[in-house]
Parts: sequence; C-alpha cells; structure tokens
Amino acid sequence: MRRGALLIALTAVALSGCVEQHKGQPQVWYAAHGAVLPQTHKVSVCHGFGCQLKTSVAFGSADLRKMRGIFGKPKSAAQERAAIARYISWAEKRVAPEVGSEDDVGGLDLMNSGVHGQMDCIDEAANTTSYLMMADKNGLLRFHTVGSPVARGFFLDGRYPHATAVVVDDGGTPWAIDSWPHRNGVPPNVLPLSTWFARSAAS
Repeated sequence: MRRGALLIALTAVALSGCVEQHKGQPQVWYAAHGAVLPQTHKVSVCHGFGCQLKTSVAFGSADLRKMRGIFGKPKSAAQERAAIARYISWAEKRVAPEVGSEDDVGGLDLMNSGVHGQMDCIDEAANTTSYLMMADKNGLLRFHTVGSPVARGFFLDGRYPHATAVVVDDGGTPWAIDSWPHRNGVPPNVLPLSTWFARSAAS
C-alpha cells in the first residue's frame, strides 16, 4: 500500500474509534493520567504538563453564587454552551492565584514542560472536565452531561497528539470544550466533536 493511502486508512480507523471515546467514564481517563476527580466544592488543578503537579482549590459559597450567576437559566443547549465557555474562563481566572497559572500560555509550548502553573492539553482537558463536573454536581447543567476527555492525532497522520474535555447535549451530540489553544482565562473553543477531530493540533 502506498504511504498516502496507508495514512488515510490509519486515520479512518483511528477516527472511527475516537468519536466514541467520550462515552467512556471520566474516572477511567483520570486514573490513566494521574488526575484527581473533583468534589462538589473542590477541584484538584493539574499543571506542569501531564498532570505532574496538582493543586487543590476549594470553592466557597461566594464562588457558587458566581457560578449560578454565570449559568443563569438558559433556555436551550446552545445558550448553555455559551454559559459553559464563560464559566470555564471564570474558573481558570479564579484558580490562577492559588495555582500560579496567571501566565499560562496557550497552544503547543514544549519549553514549559514541568514548569509550575503551565499547562499542556492533558492538564487543560482534566481541569476543564473537573470544572464541568463540579458545575454538574451543583445542579448547573440542564442540557448537557459531562463526557470523558478524548484525544486526536498520533504522529503518523501528521498531527501532534491533543486532548480536550467533552460535553454531550440533550440530543446526543458531543461537543469539544477545548481551552488548550488559549492563554489562561480566555474562553475555550466550543465546537462539535466531529469538527474538532478534523482540525489540526494548533486549533
């Protein structure tokens, strides 16, 4: 088989499995990556790349009031996804002083591996999922459930491996909630998971 045809075949096989990854349990993904599941009022924030470092951050009553205000009372899944983007932006800024992640840069930045407060896509996928699970535990998600993080890219298809958090809307469509491309506190990319899988690692 010619090299181009082989890469196309490998990519097709890989993506056929990728689109179903979100249906797994987040607990399994967390255990595989050394992350800690969130509690109702506390998250363990991954940083240092690959969840090498973890900082526990408690969310108090004022934080929960802020969270409720961010979500409000959406009337559709689309409105709730817009609220999710605002919420993840707020959560990143909320934990930054305790984690030391105010200057976390976005995108591929291998020079910061192991640096306190800097995050790769594994850290970001874990943290975003933790924030979403905490929101769900507090009854703030009406139109979505939290899925397991997923990954794309495996070098042979010409793409650097990359992971994202996932939510599934009430119609069964999975959505990527991807904060990795942006610096700390910038709203994440929110797009259908099928579209996310088709993109390059830089977007």
